[in-house]
Amino acid sequence: MGDGAVQPPDSISYLTQREAAEIDEILMGPLGFSVDQLMELAGLSVATSIAEVYRATEYNRVLAICGPGNNGGDGLVAARHLYHFGYKPVVCYPKRTPKPLYSGLVTQLESLSVPFLSVEDLPLDLSKDFDILVDAMFGFSFQGTPRPPFDDLIQRVVSLGEYDQTHKKSAVIISVDIPSGWHVEEGDIGGEGIKPDMLVSLTAPKLCARRFCGPHHFLGGRFVPPSIIEKYKLRLPPYPSTSMCVQIGKPPKVDISALRENYISPELFEEQVDADPIDQFCKWFDDAVAGGLREPNAMALSTAGKDGKPSSRMVLLKGVDKDGFVWYTNYESRKAHELSENPNASLLFYWEGLNRQVRIEGSVQKVSDEESEQYFHSRPRGSQLGAIVSKQSTVVLGRHVLHQQYKELEAKFSDGSLIPKPKHWGGYRLKPELFEFWQGQQSRLHDRLLYSPTEINGKQMWKIERLAP
Repeated sequence: MGDGAVQPPDSISYLTQREAAEIDEILMGPLGFSVDQLMELAGLSVATSIAEVYRATEYNRVLAICGPGNNGGDGLVAARHLYHFGYKPVVCYPKRTPKPLYSGLVTQLESLSVPFLSVEDLPLDLSKDFDILVDAMFGFSFQGTPRPPFDDLIQRVVSLGEYDQTHKKSAVIISVDIPSGWHVEEGDIGGEGIKPDMLVSLTAPKLCARRFCGPHHFLGGRFVPPSIIEKYKLRLPPYPSTSMCVQIGKPPKVDISALRENYISPELFEEQVDADPIDQFCKWFDDAVAGGLREPNAMALSTAGKDGKPSSRMVLLKGVDKDGFVWYTNYESRKAHELSENPNASLLFYWEGLNRQVRIEGSVQKVSDEESEQYFHSRPRGSQLGAIVSKQSTVVLGRHVLHQQYKELEAKFSDGSLIPKPKHWGGYRLKPELFEFWQGQQSRLHDRLLYSPTEINGKQMWKIERLAP
């Protein structure tokens, strides 16, 4: 994920055409990179940049227009990765290069049944059939005037911006390293060239990128070694975590009211769910675990004291069975004080990758000391020490105070002796009295199934009802 801080453009180095060519020569010469290595990393960077902004659920249909050189190879690699990311790429590759590297890239795409379209087969209105257009025609080494069929293709891409100005839906344009037809250093000299929505600069931005005015500028190509950075005095942003791309410049101003997702999910029917909501919850929880979702046991816990003012925070579910849902915390925290005054709470699980929510309401009581003791000693020793140090929700003079107290405790128990559970720490169990299972659907027609207790022939049962979205 490209979740690092956005880098201001003035703090980034920009390369001349000569510098960009020299760096490529060094990479593929004394530094031992091969052209196919660099192309693979570049294409992956382009694909991850696209996925960072344009989700496959909304922008699924991709047309990659690839030129005859390395820039076109980057586009072919990006198309392959986009296929594996869940997009539906189509490739237009009119001037195929016979070199084995490029033939191999074509074969890889053909093995995935990615369609190749000739220029003549492209629809007249590209926006009608495609959501994303990848401009991978010409890179920084191109000079001169584009010749057929690329001159016409560039004009067709330019026309997409004109569609946008007439308020018709237009495919977004992503240019690889250089918007095709731009001067590498001076940019869109005539002012009538491609105006991409996203520019993915590779290795380092080229000088023309200073004139890029689109909303999304990313840097990709996470392979520049220190020797090149020092030689060319490059100022490059750090890549966040394991990401292959990092955003440059200010992100576009977001219209919060326009943010929305059109969920695509299996339908949720009353006759398909379990009669017991605990069993249904466990099925959905297992789906979240199997789907590799991060912290599927994270839940929002909402409480309110005698003043009726609610408060919420994220906690981690540590147990679920027929008796309810268990979590652990500090008994002197705000949530604990509120539960002592009002022993009712709600839980909310949200599993974004599955478009699912589960809301649970019920009464709360502390778990037994034995249960809290058993769980406390199952935790890592560092977590046990942290529970002792943290007087949750109280004011501390600084982080250094906590670290100092932690170090002192760490030294005290360095012999591996048993760490006693503090009296102010333990578990709570929510006994559910209401469940709501929510499955996101298209056009806001979400599925909502409510479980509420009822009595039938003297037997406690759960009634299942559908709620309007």
